[in-house]
Amino acid sequence: MLPIAACVQSARAENIDLLMSDLFTGEGPTYIGATSISREDIPATANYERKYLIVDFRFGNQPPEPHLQKSIHTICMAMVHDRDLMRRLTQQGYDMVSVAFDRRSQYDCL
Repeated sequence: MLPIAACVQSARAENIDLLMSDLFTGEGPTYIGATSISREDIPATANYERKYLIVDFRFGNQPPEPHLQKSIHTICMAMVHDRDLMRRLTQQGYDMVSVAFDRRSQYDCL
């Protein structure tokens, strides 16, 4: 039987949203959630997964374009360097991650 702390840690690591919340606690845009999207335009028989993740952030004040690009890069690199997150995304069948700061635009990340 596993100790309670090990069970809690395991359950917590299973939840992508919790991993993201833990990863993005510093300065910069605020992480507000992630949405899983299934791409129905890709045949189910394709050799790759049909779903991707949109990681949503909001700024207190939207920065000018050069600063927005820096935020995208910072977010993407934080996700790439988190091996546990990358493993979980792969295990759950995500083949792409996009970053969004509003409901109009998405920026491909992974």
